[in-house]
Amino acid sequence: MRYIATFLLLSLCLGALPAAAADKLTVMLDWFVNPDHATLLIAQEKGYFAQAGLEIELIAPADPNDPPKLVAARKADLAISYQPQLHVQVDQGLPLRRIATLVSTPLNSLVVLADGPIKSIADLKGRKVGFSVGGFEDALLAAMLGRVGLSLEDVTLINVNFSLSPALISGQVDAVIGAFRNFELNQMDIVKHPGRAFYVEEEGVPAYDELIVVAHADRLGDDRLARFVTALEAAAQFLVNHPKDGWALFIKGRKDLNDELNKRAFRDTLPRFALRPAALDQGRYRRMAQFLKDQGLISKVRPIADYAVELQ
Repeated sequence: MRYIATFLLLSLCLGALPAAAADKLTVMLDWFVNPDHATLLIAQEKGYFAQAGLEIELIAPADPNDPPKLVAARKADLAISYQPQLHVQVDQGLPLRRIATLVSTPLNSLVVLADGPIKSIADLKGRKVGFSVGGFEDALLAAMLGRVGLSLEDVTLINVNFSLSPALISGQVDAVIGAFRNFELNQMDIVKHPGRAFYVEEEGVPAYDELIVVAHADRLGDDRLARFVTALEAAAQFLVNHPKDGWALFIKGRKDLNDELNKRAFRDTLPRFALRPAALDQGRYRRMAQFLKDQGLISKVRPIADYAVELQ
């Protein structure tokens, strides 16, 4: 009886101890919350982050250019970014490394009106092309035009900021580069002005990871990062196995996301989520680096380890 009493007392004492505090990580998003971030939200809602001993704070930036810079300055733990942007920022000296992939295919595309005069890339000669972000989008367009013997000098570039679909629908421009195929095409269809996309990876641009997670190069040994990526994989698997439940969790407590555009975008993004977020395609990073160098956006092609790692 004495041993039983001692065991019960010990059990009560242990039960009274506070649970181990979860390790915190701040994750800066690339933009406001949208279906591209579904893996992150599912990992939160399903408790995968909690099971990994993590408390994750997702923060939407005031300026979408800031998140990688904040990670480089050690003011945030992780940032959602883009593979091409990572190459440019590493070339500029930012100590960043890709540790995971969220969306493993390009989303970027050149979009025209489905019933408009542009039937092929060659038809862009003498036309107006809208863009929102200079640099990489120019490089995409230049590569696409080059395949048909044209150059940027054969088109008129117009900065339409982020009003890509409105500028195209209103006739301000004849095409837009930088349109995300899971958003702009659905947006245009909803307002009865359907568009047609030319996919960059089919028009001379090497395939790349659209959405990635970047960390500070000096923090790759932090075990929180590996646990974070493991939780992402569980969330990705849940999404593809249970898309209806995934949508319900995605909009849970987020009434502003429960609309036709986000529902369609969620559907179209599902097959593009990385099922193995940690996995690194070294050839893909090598080819994109060479492409960006050829386009004059980076000074040299660096070793893969300077851009990305695969956490063990």
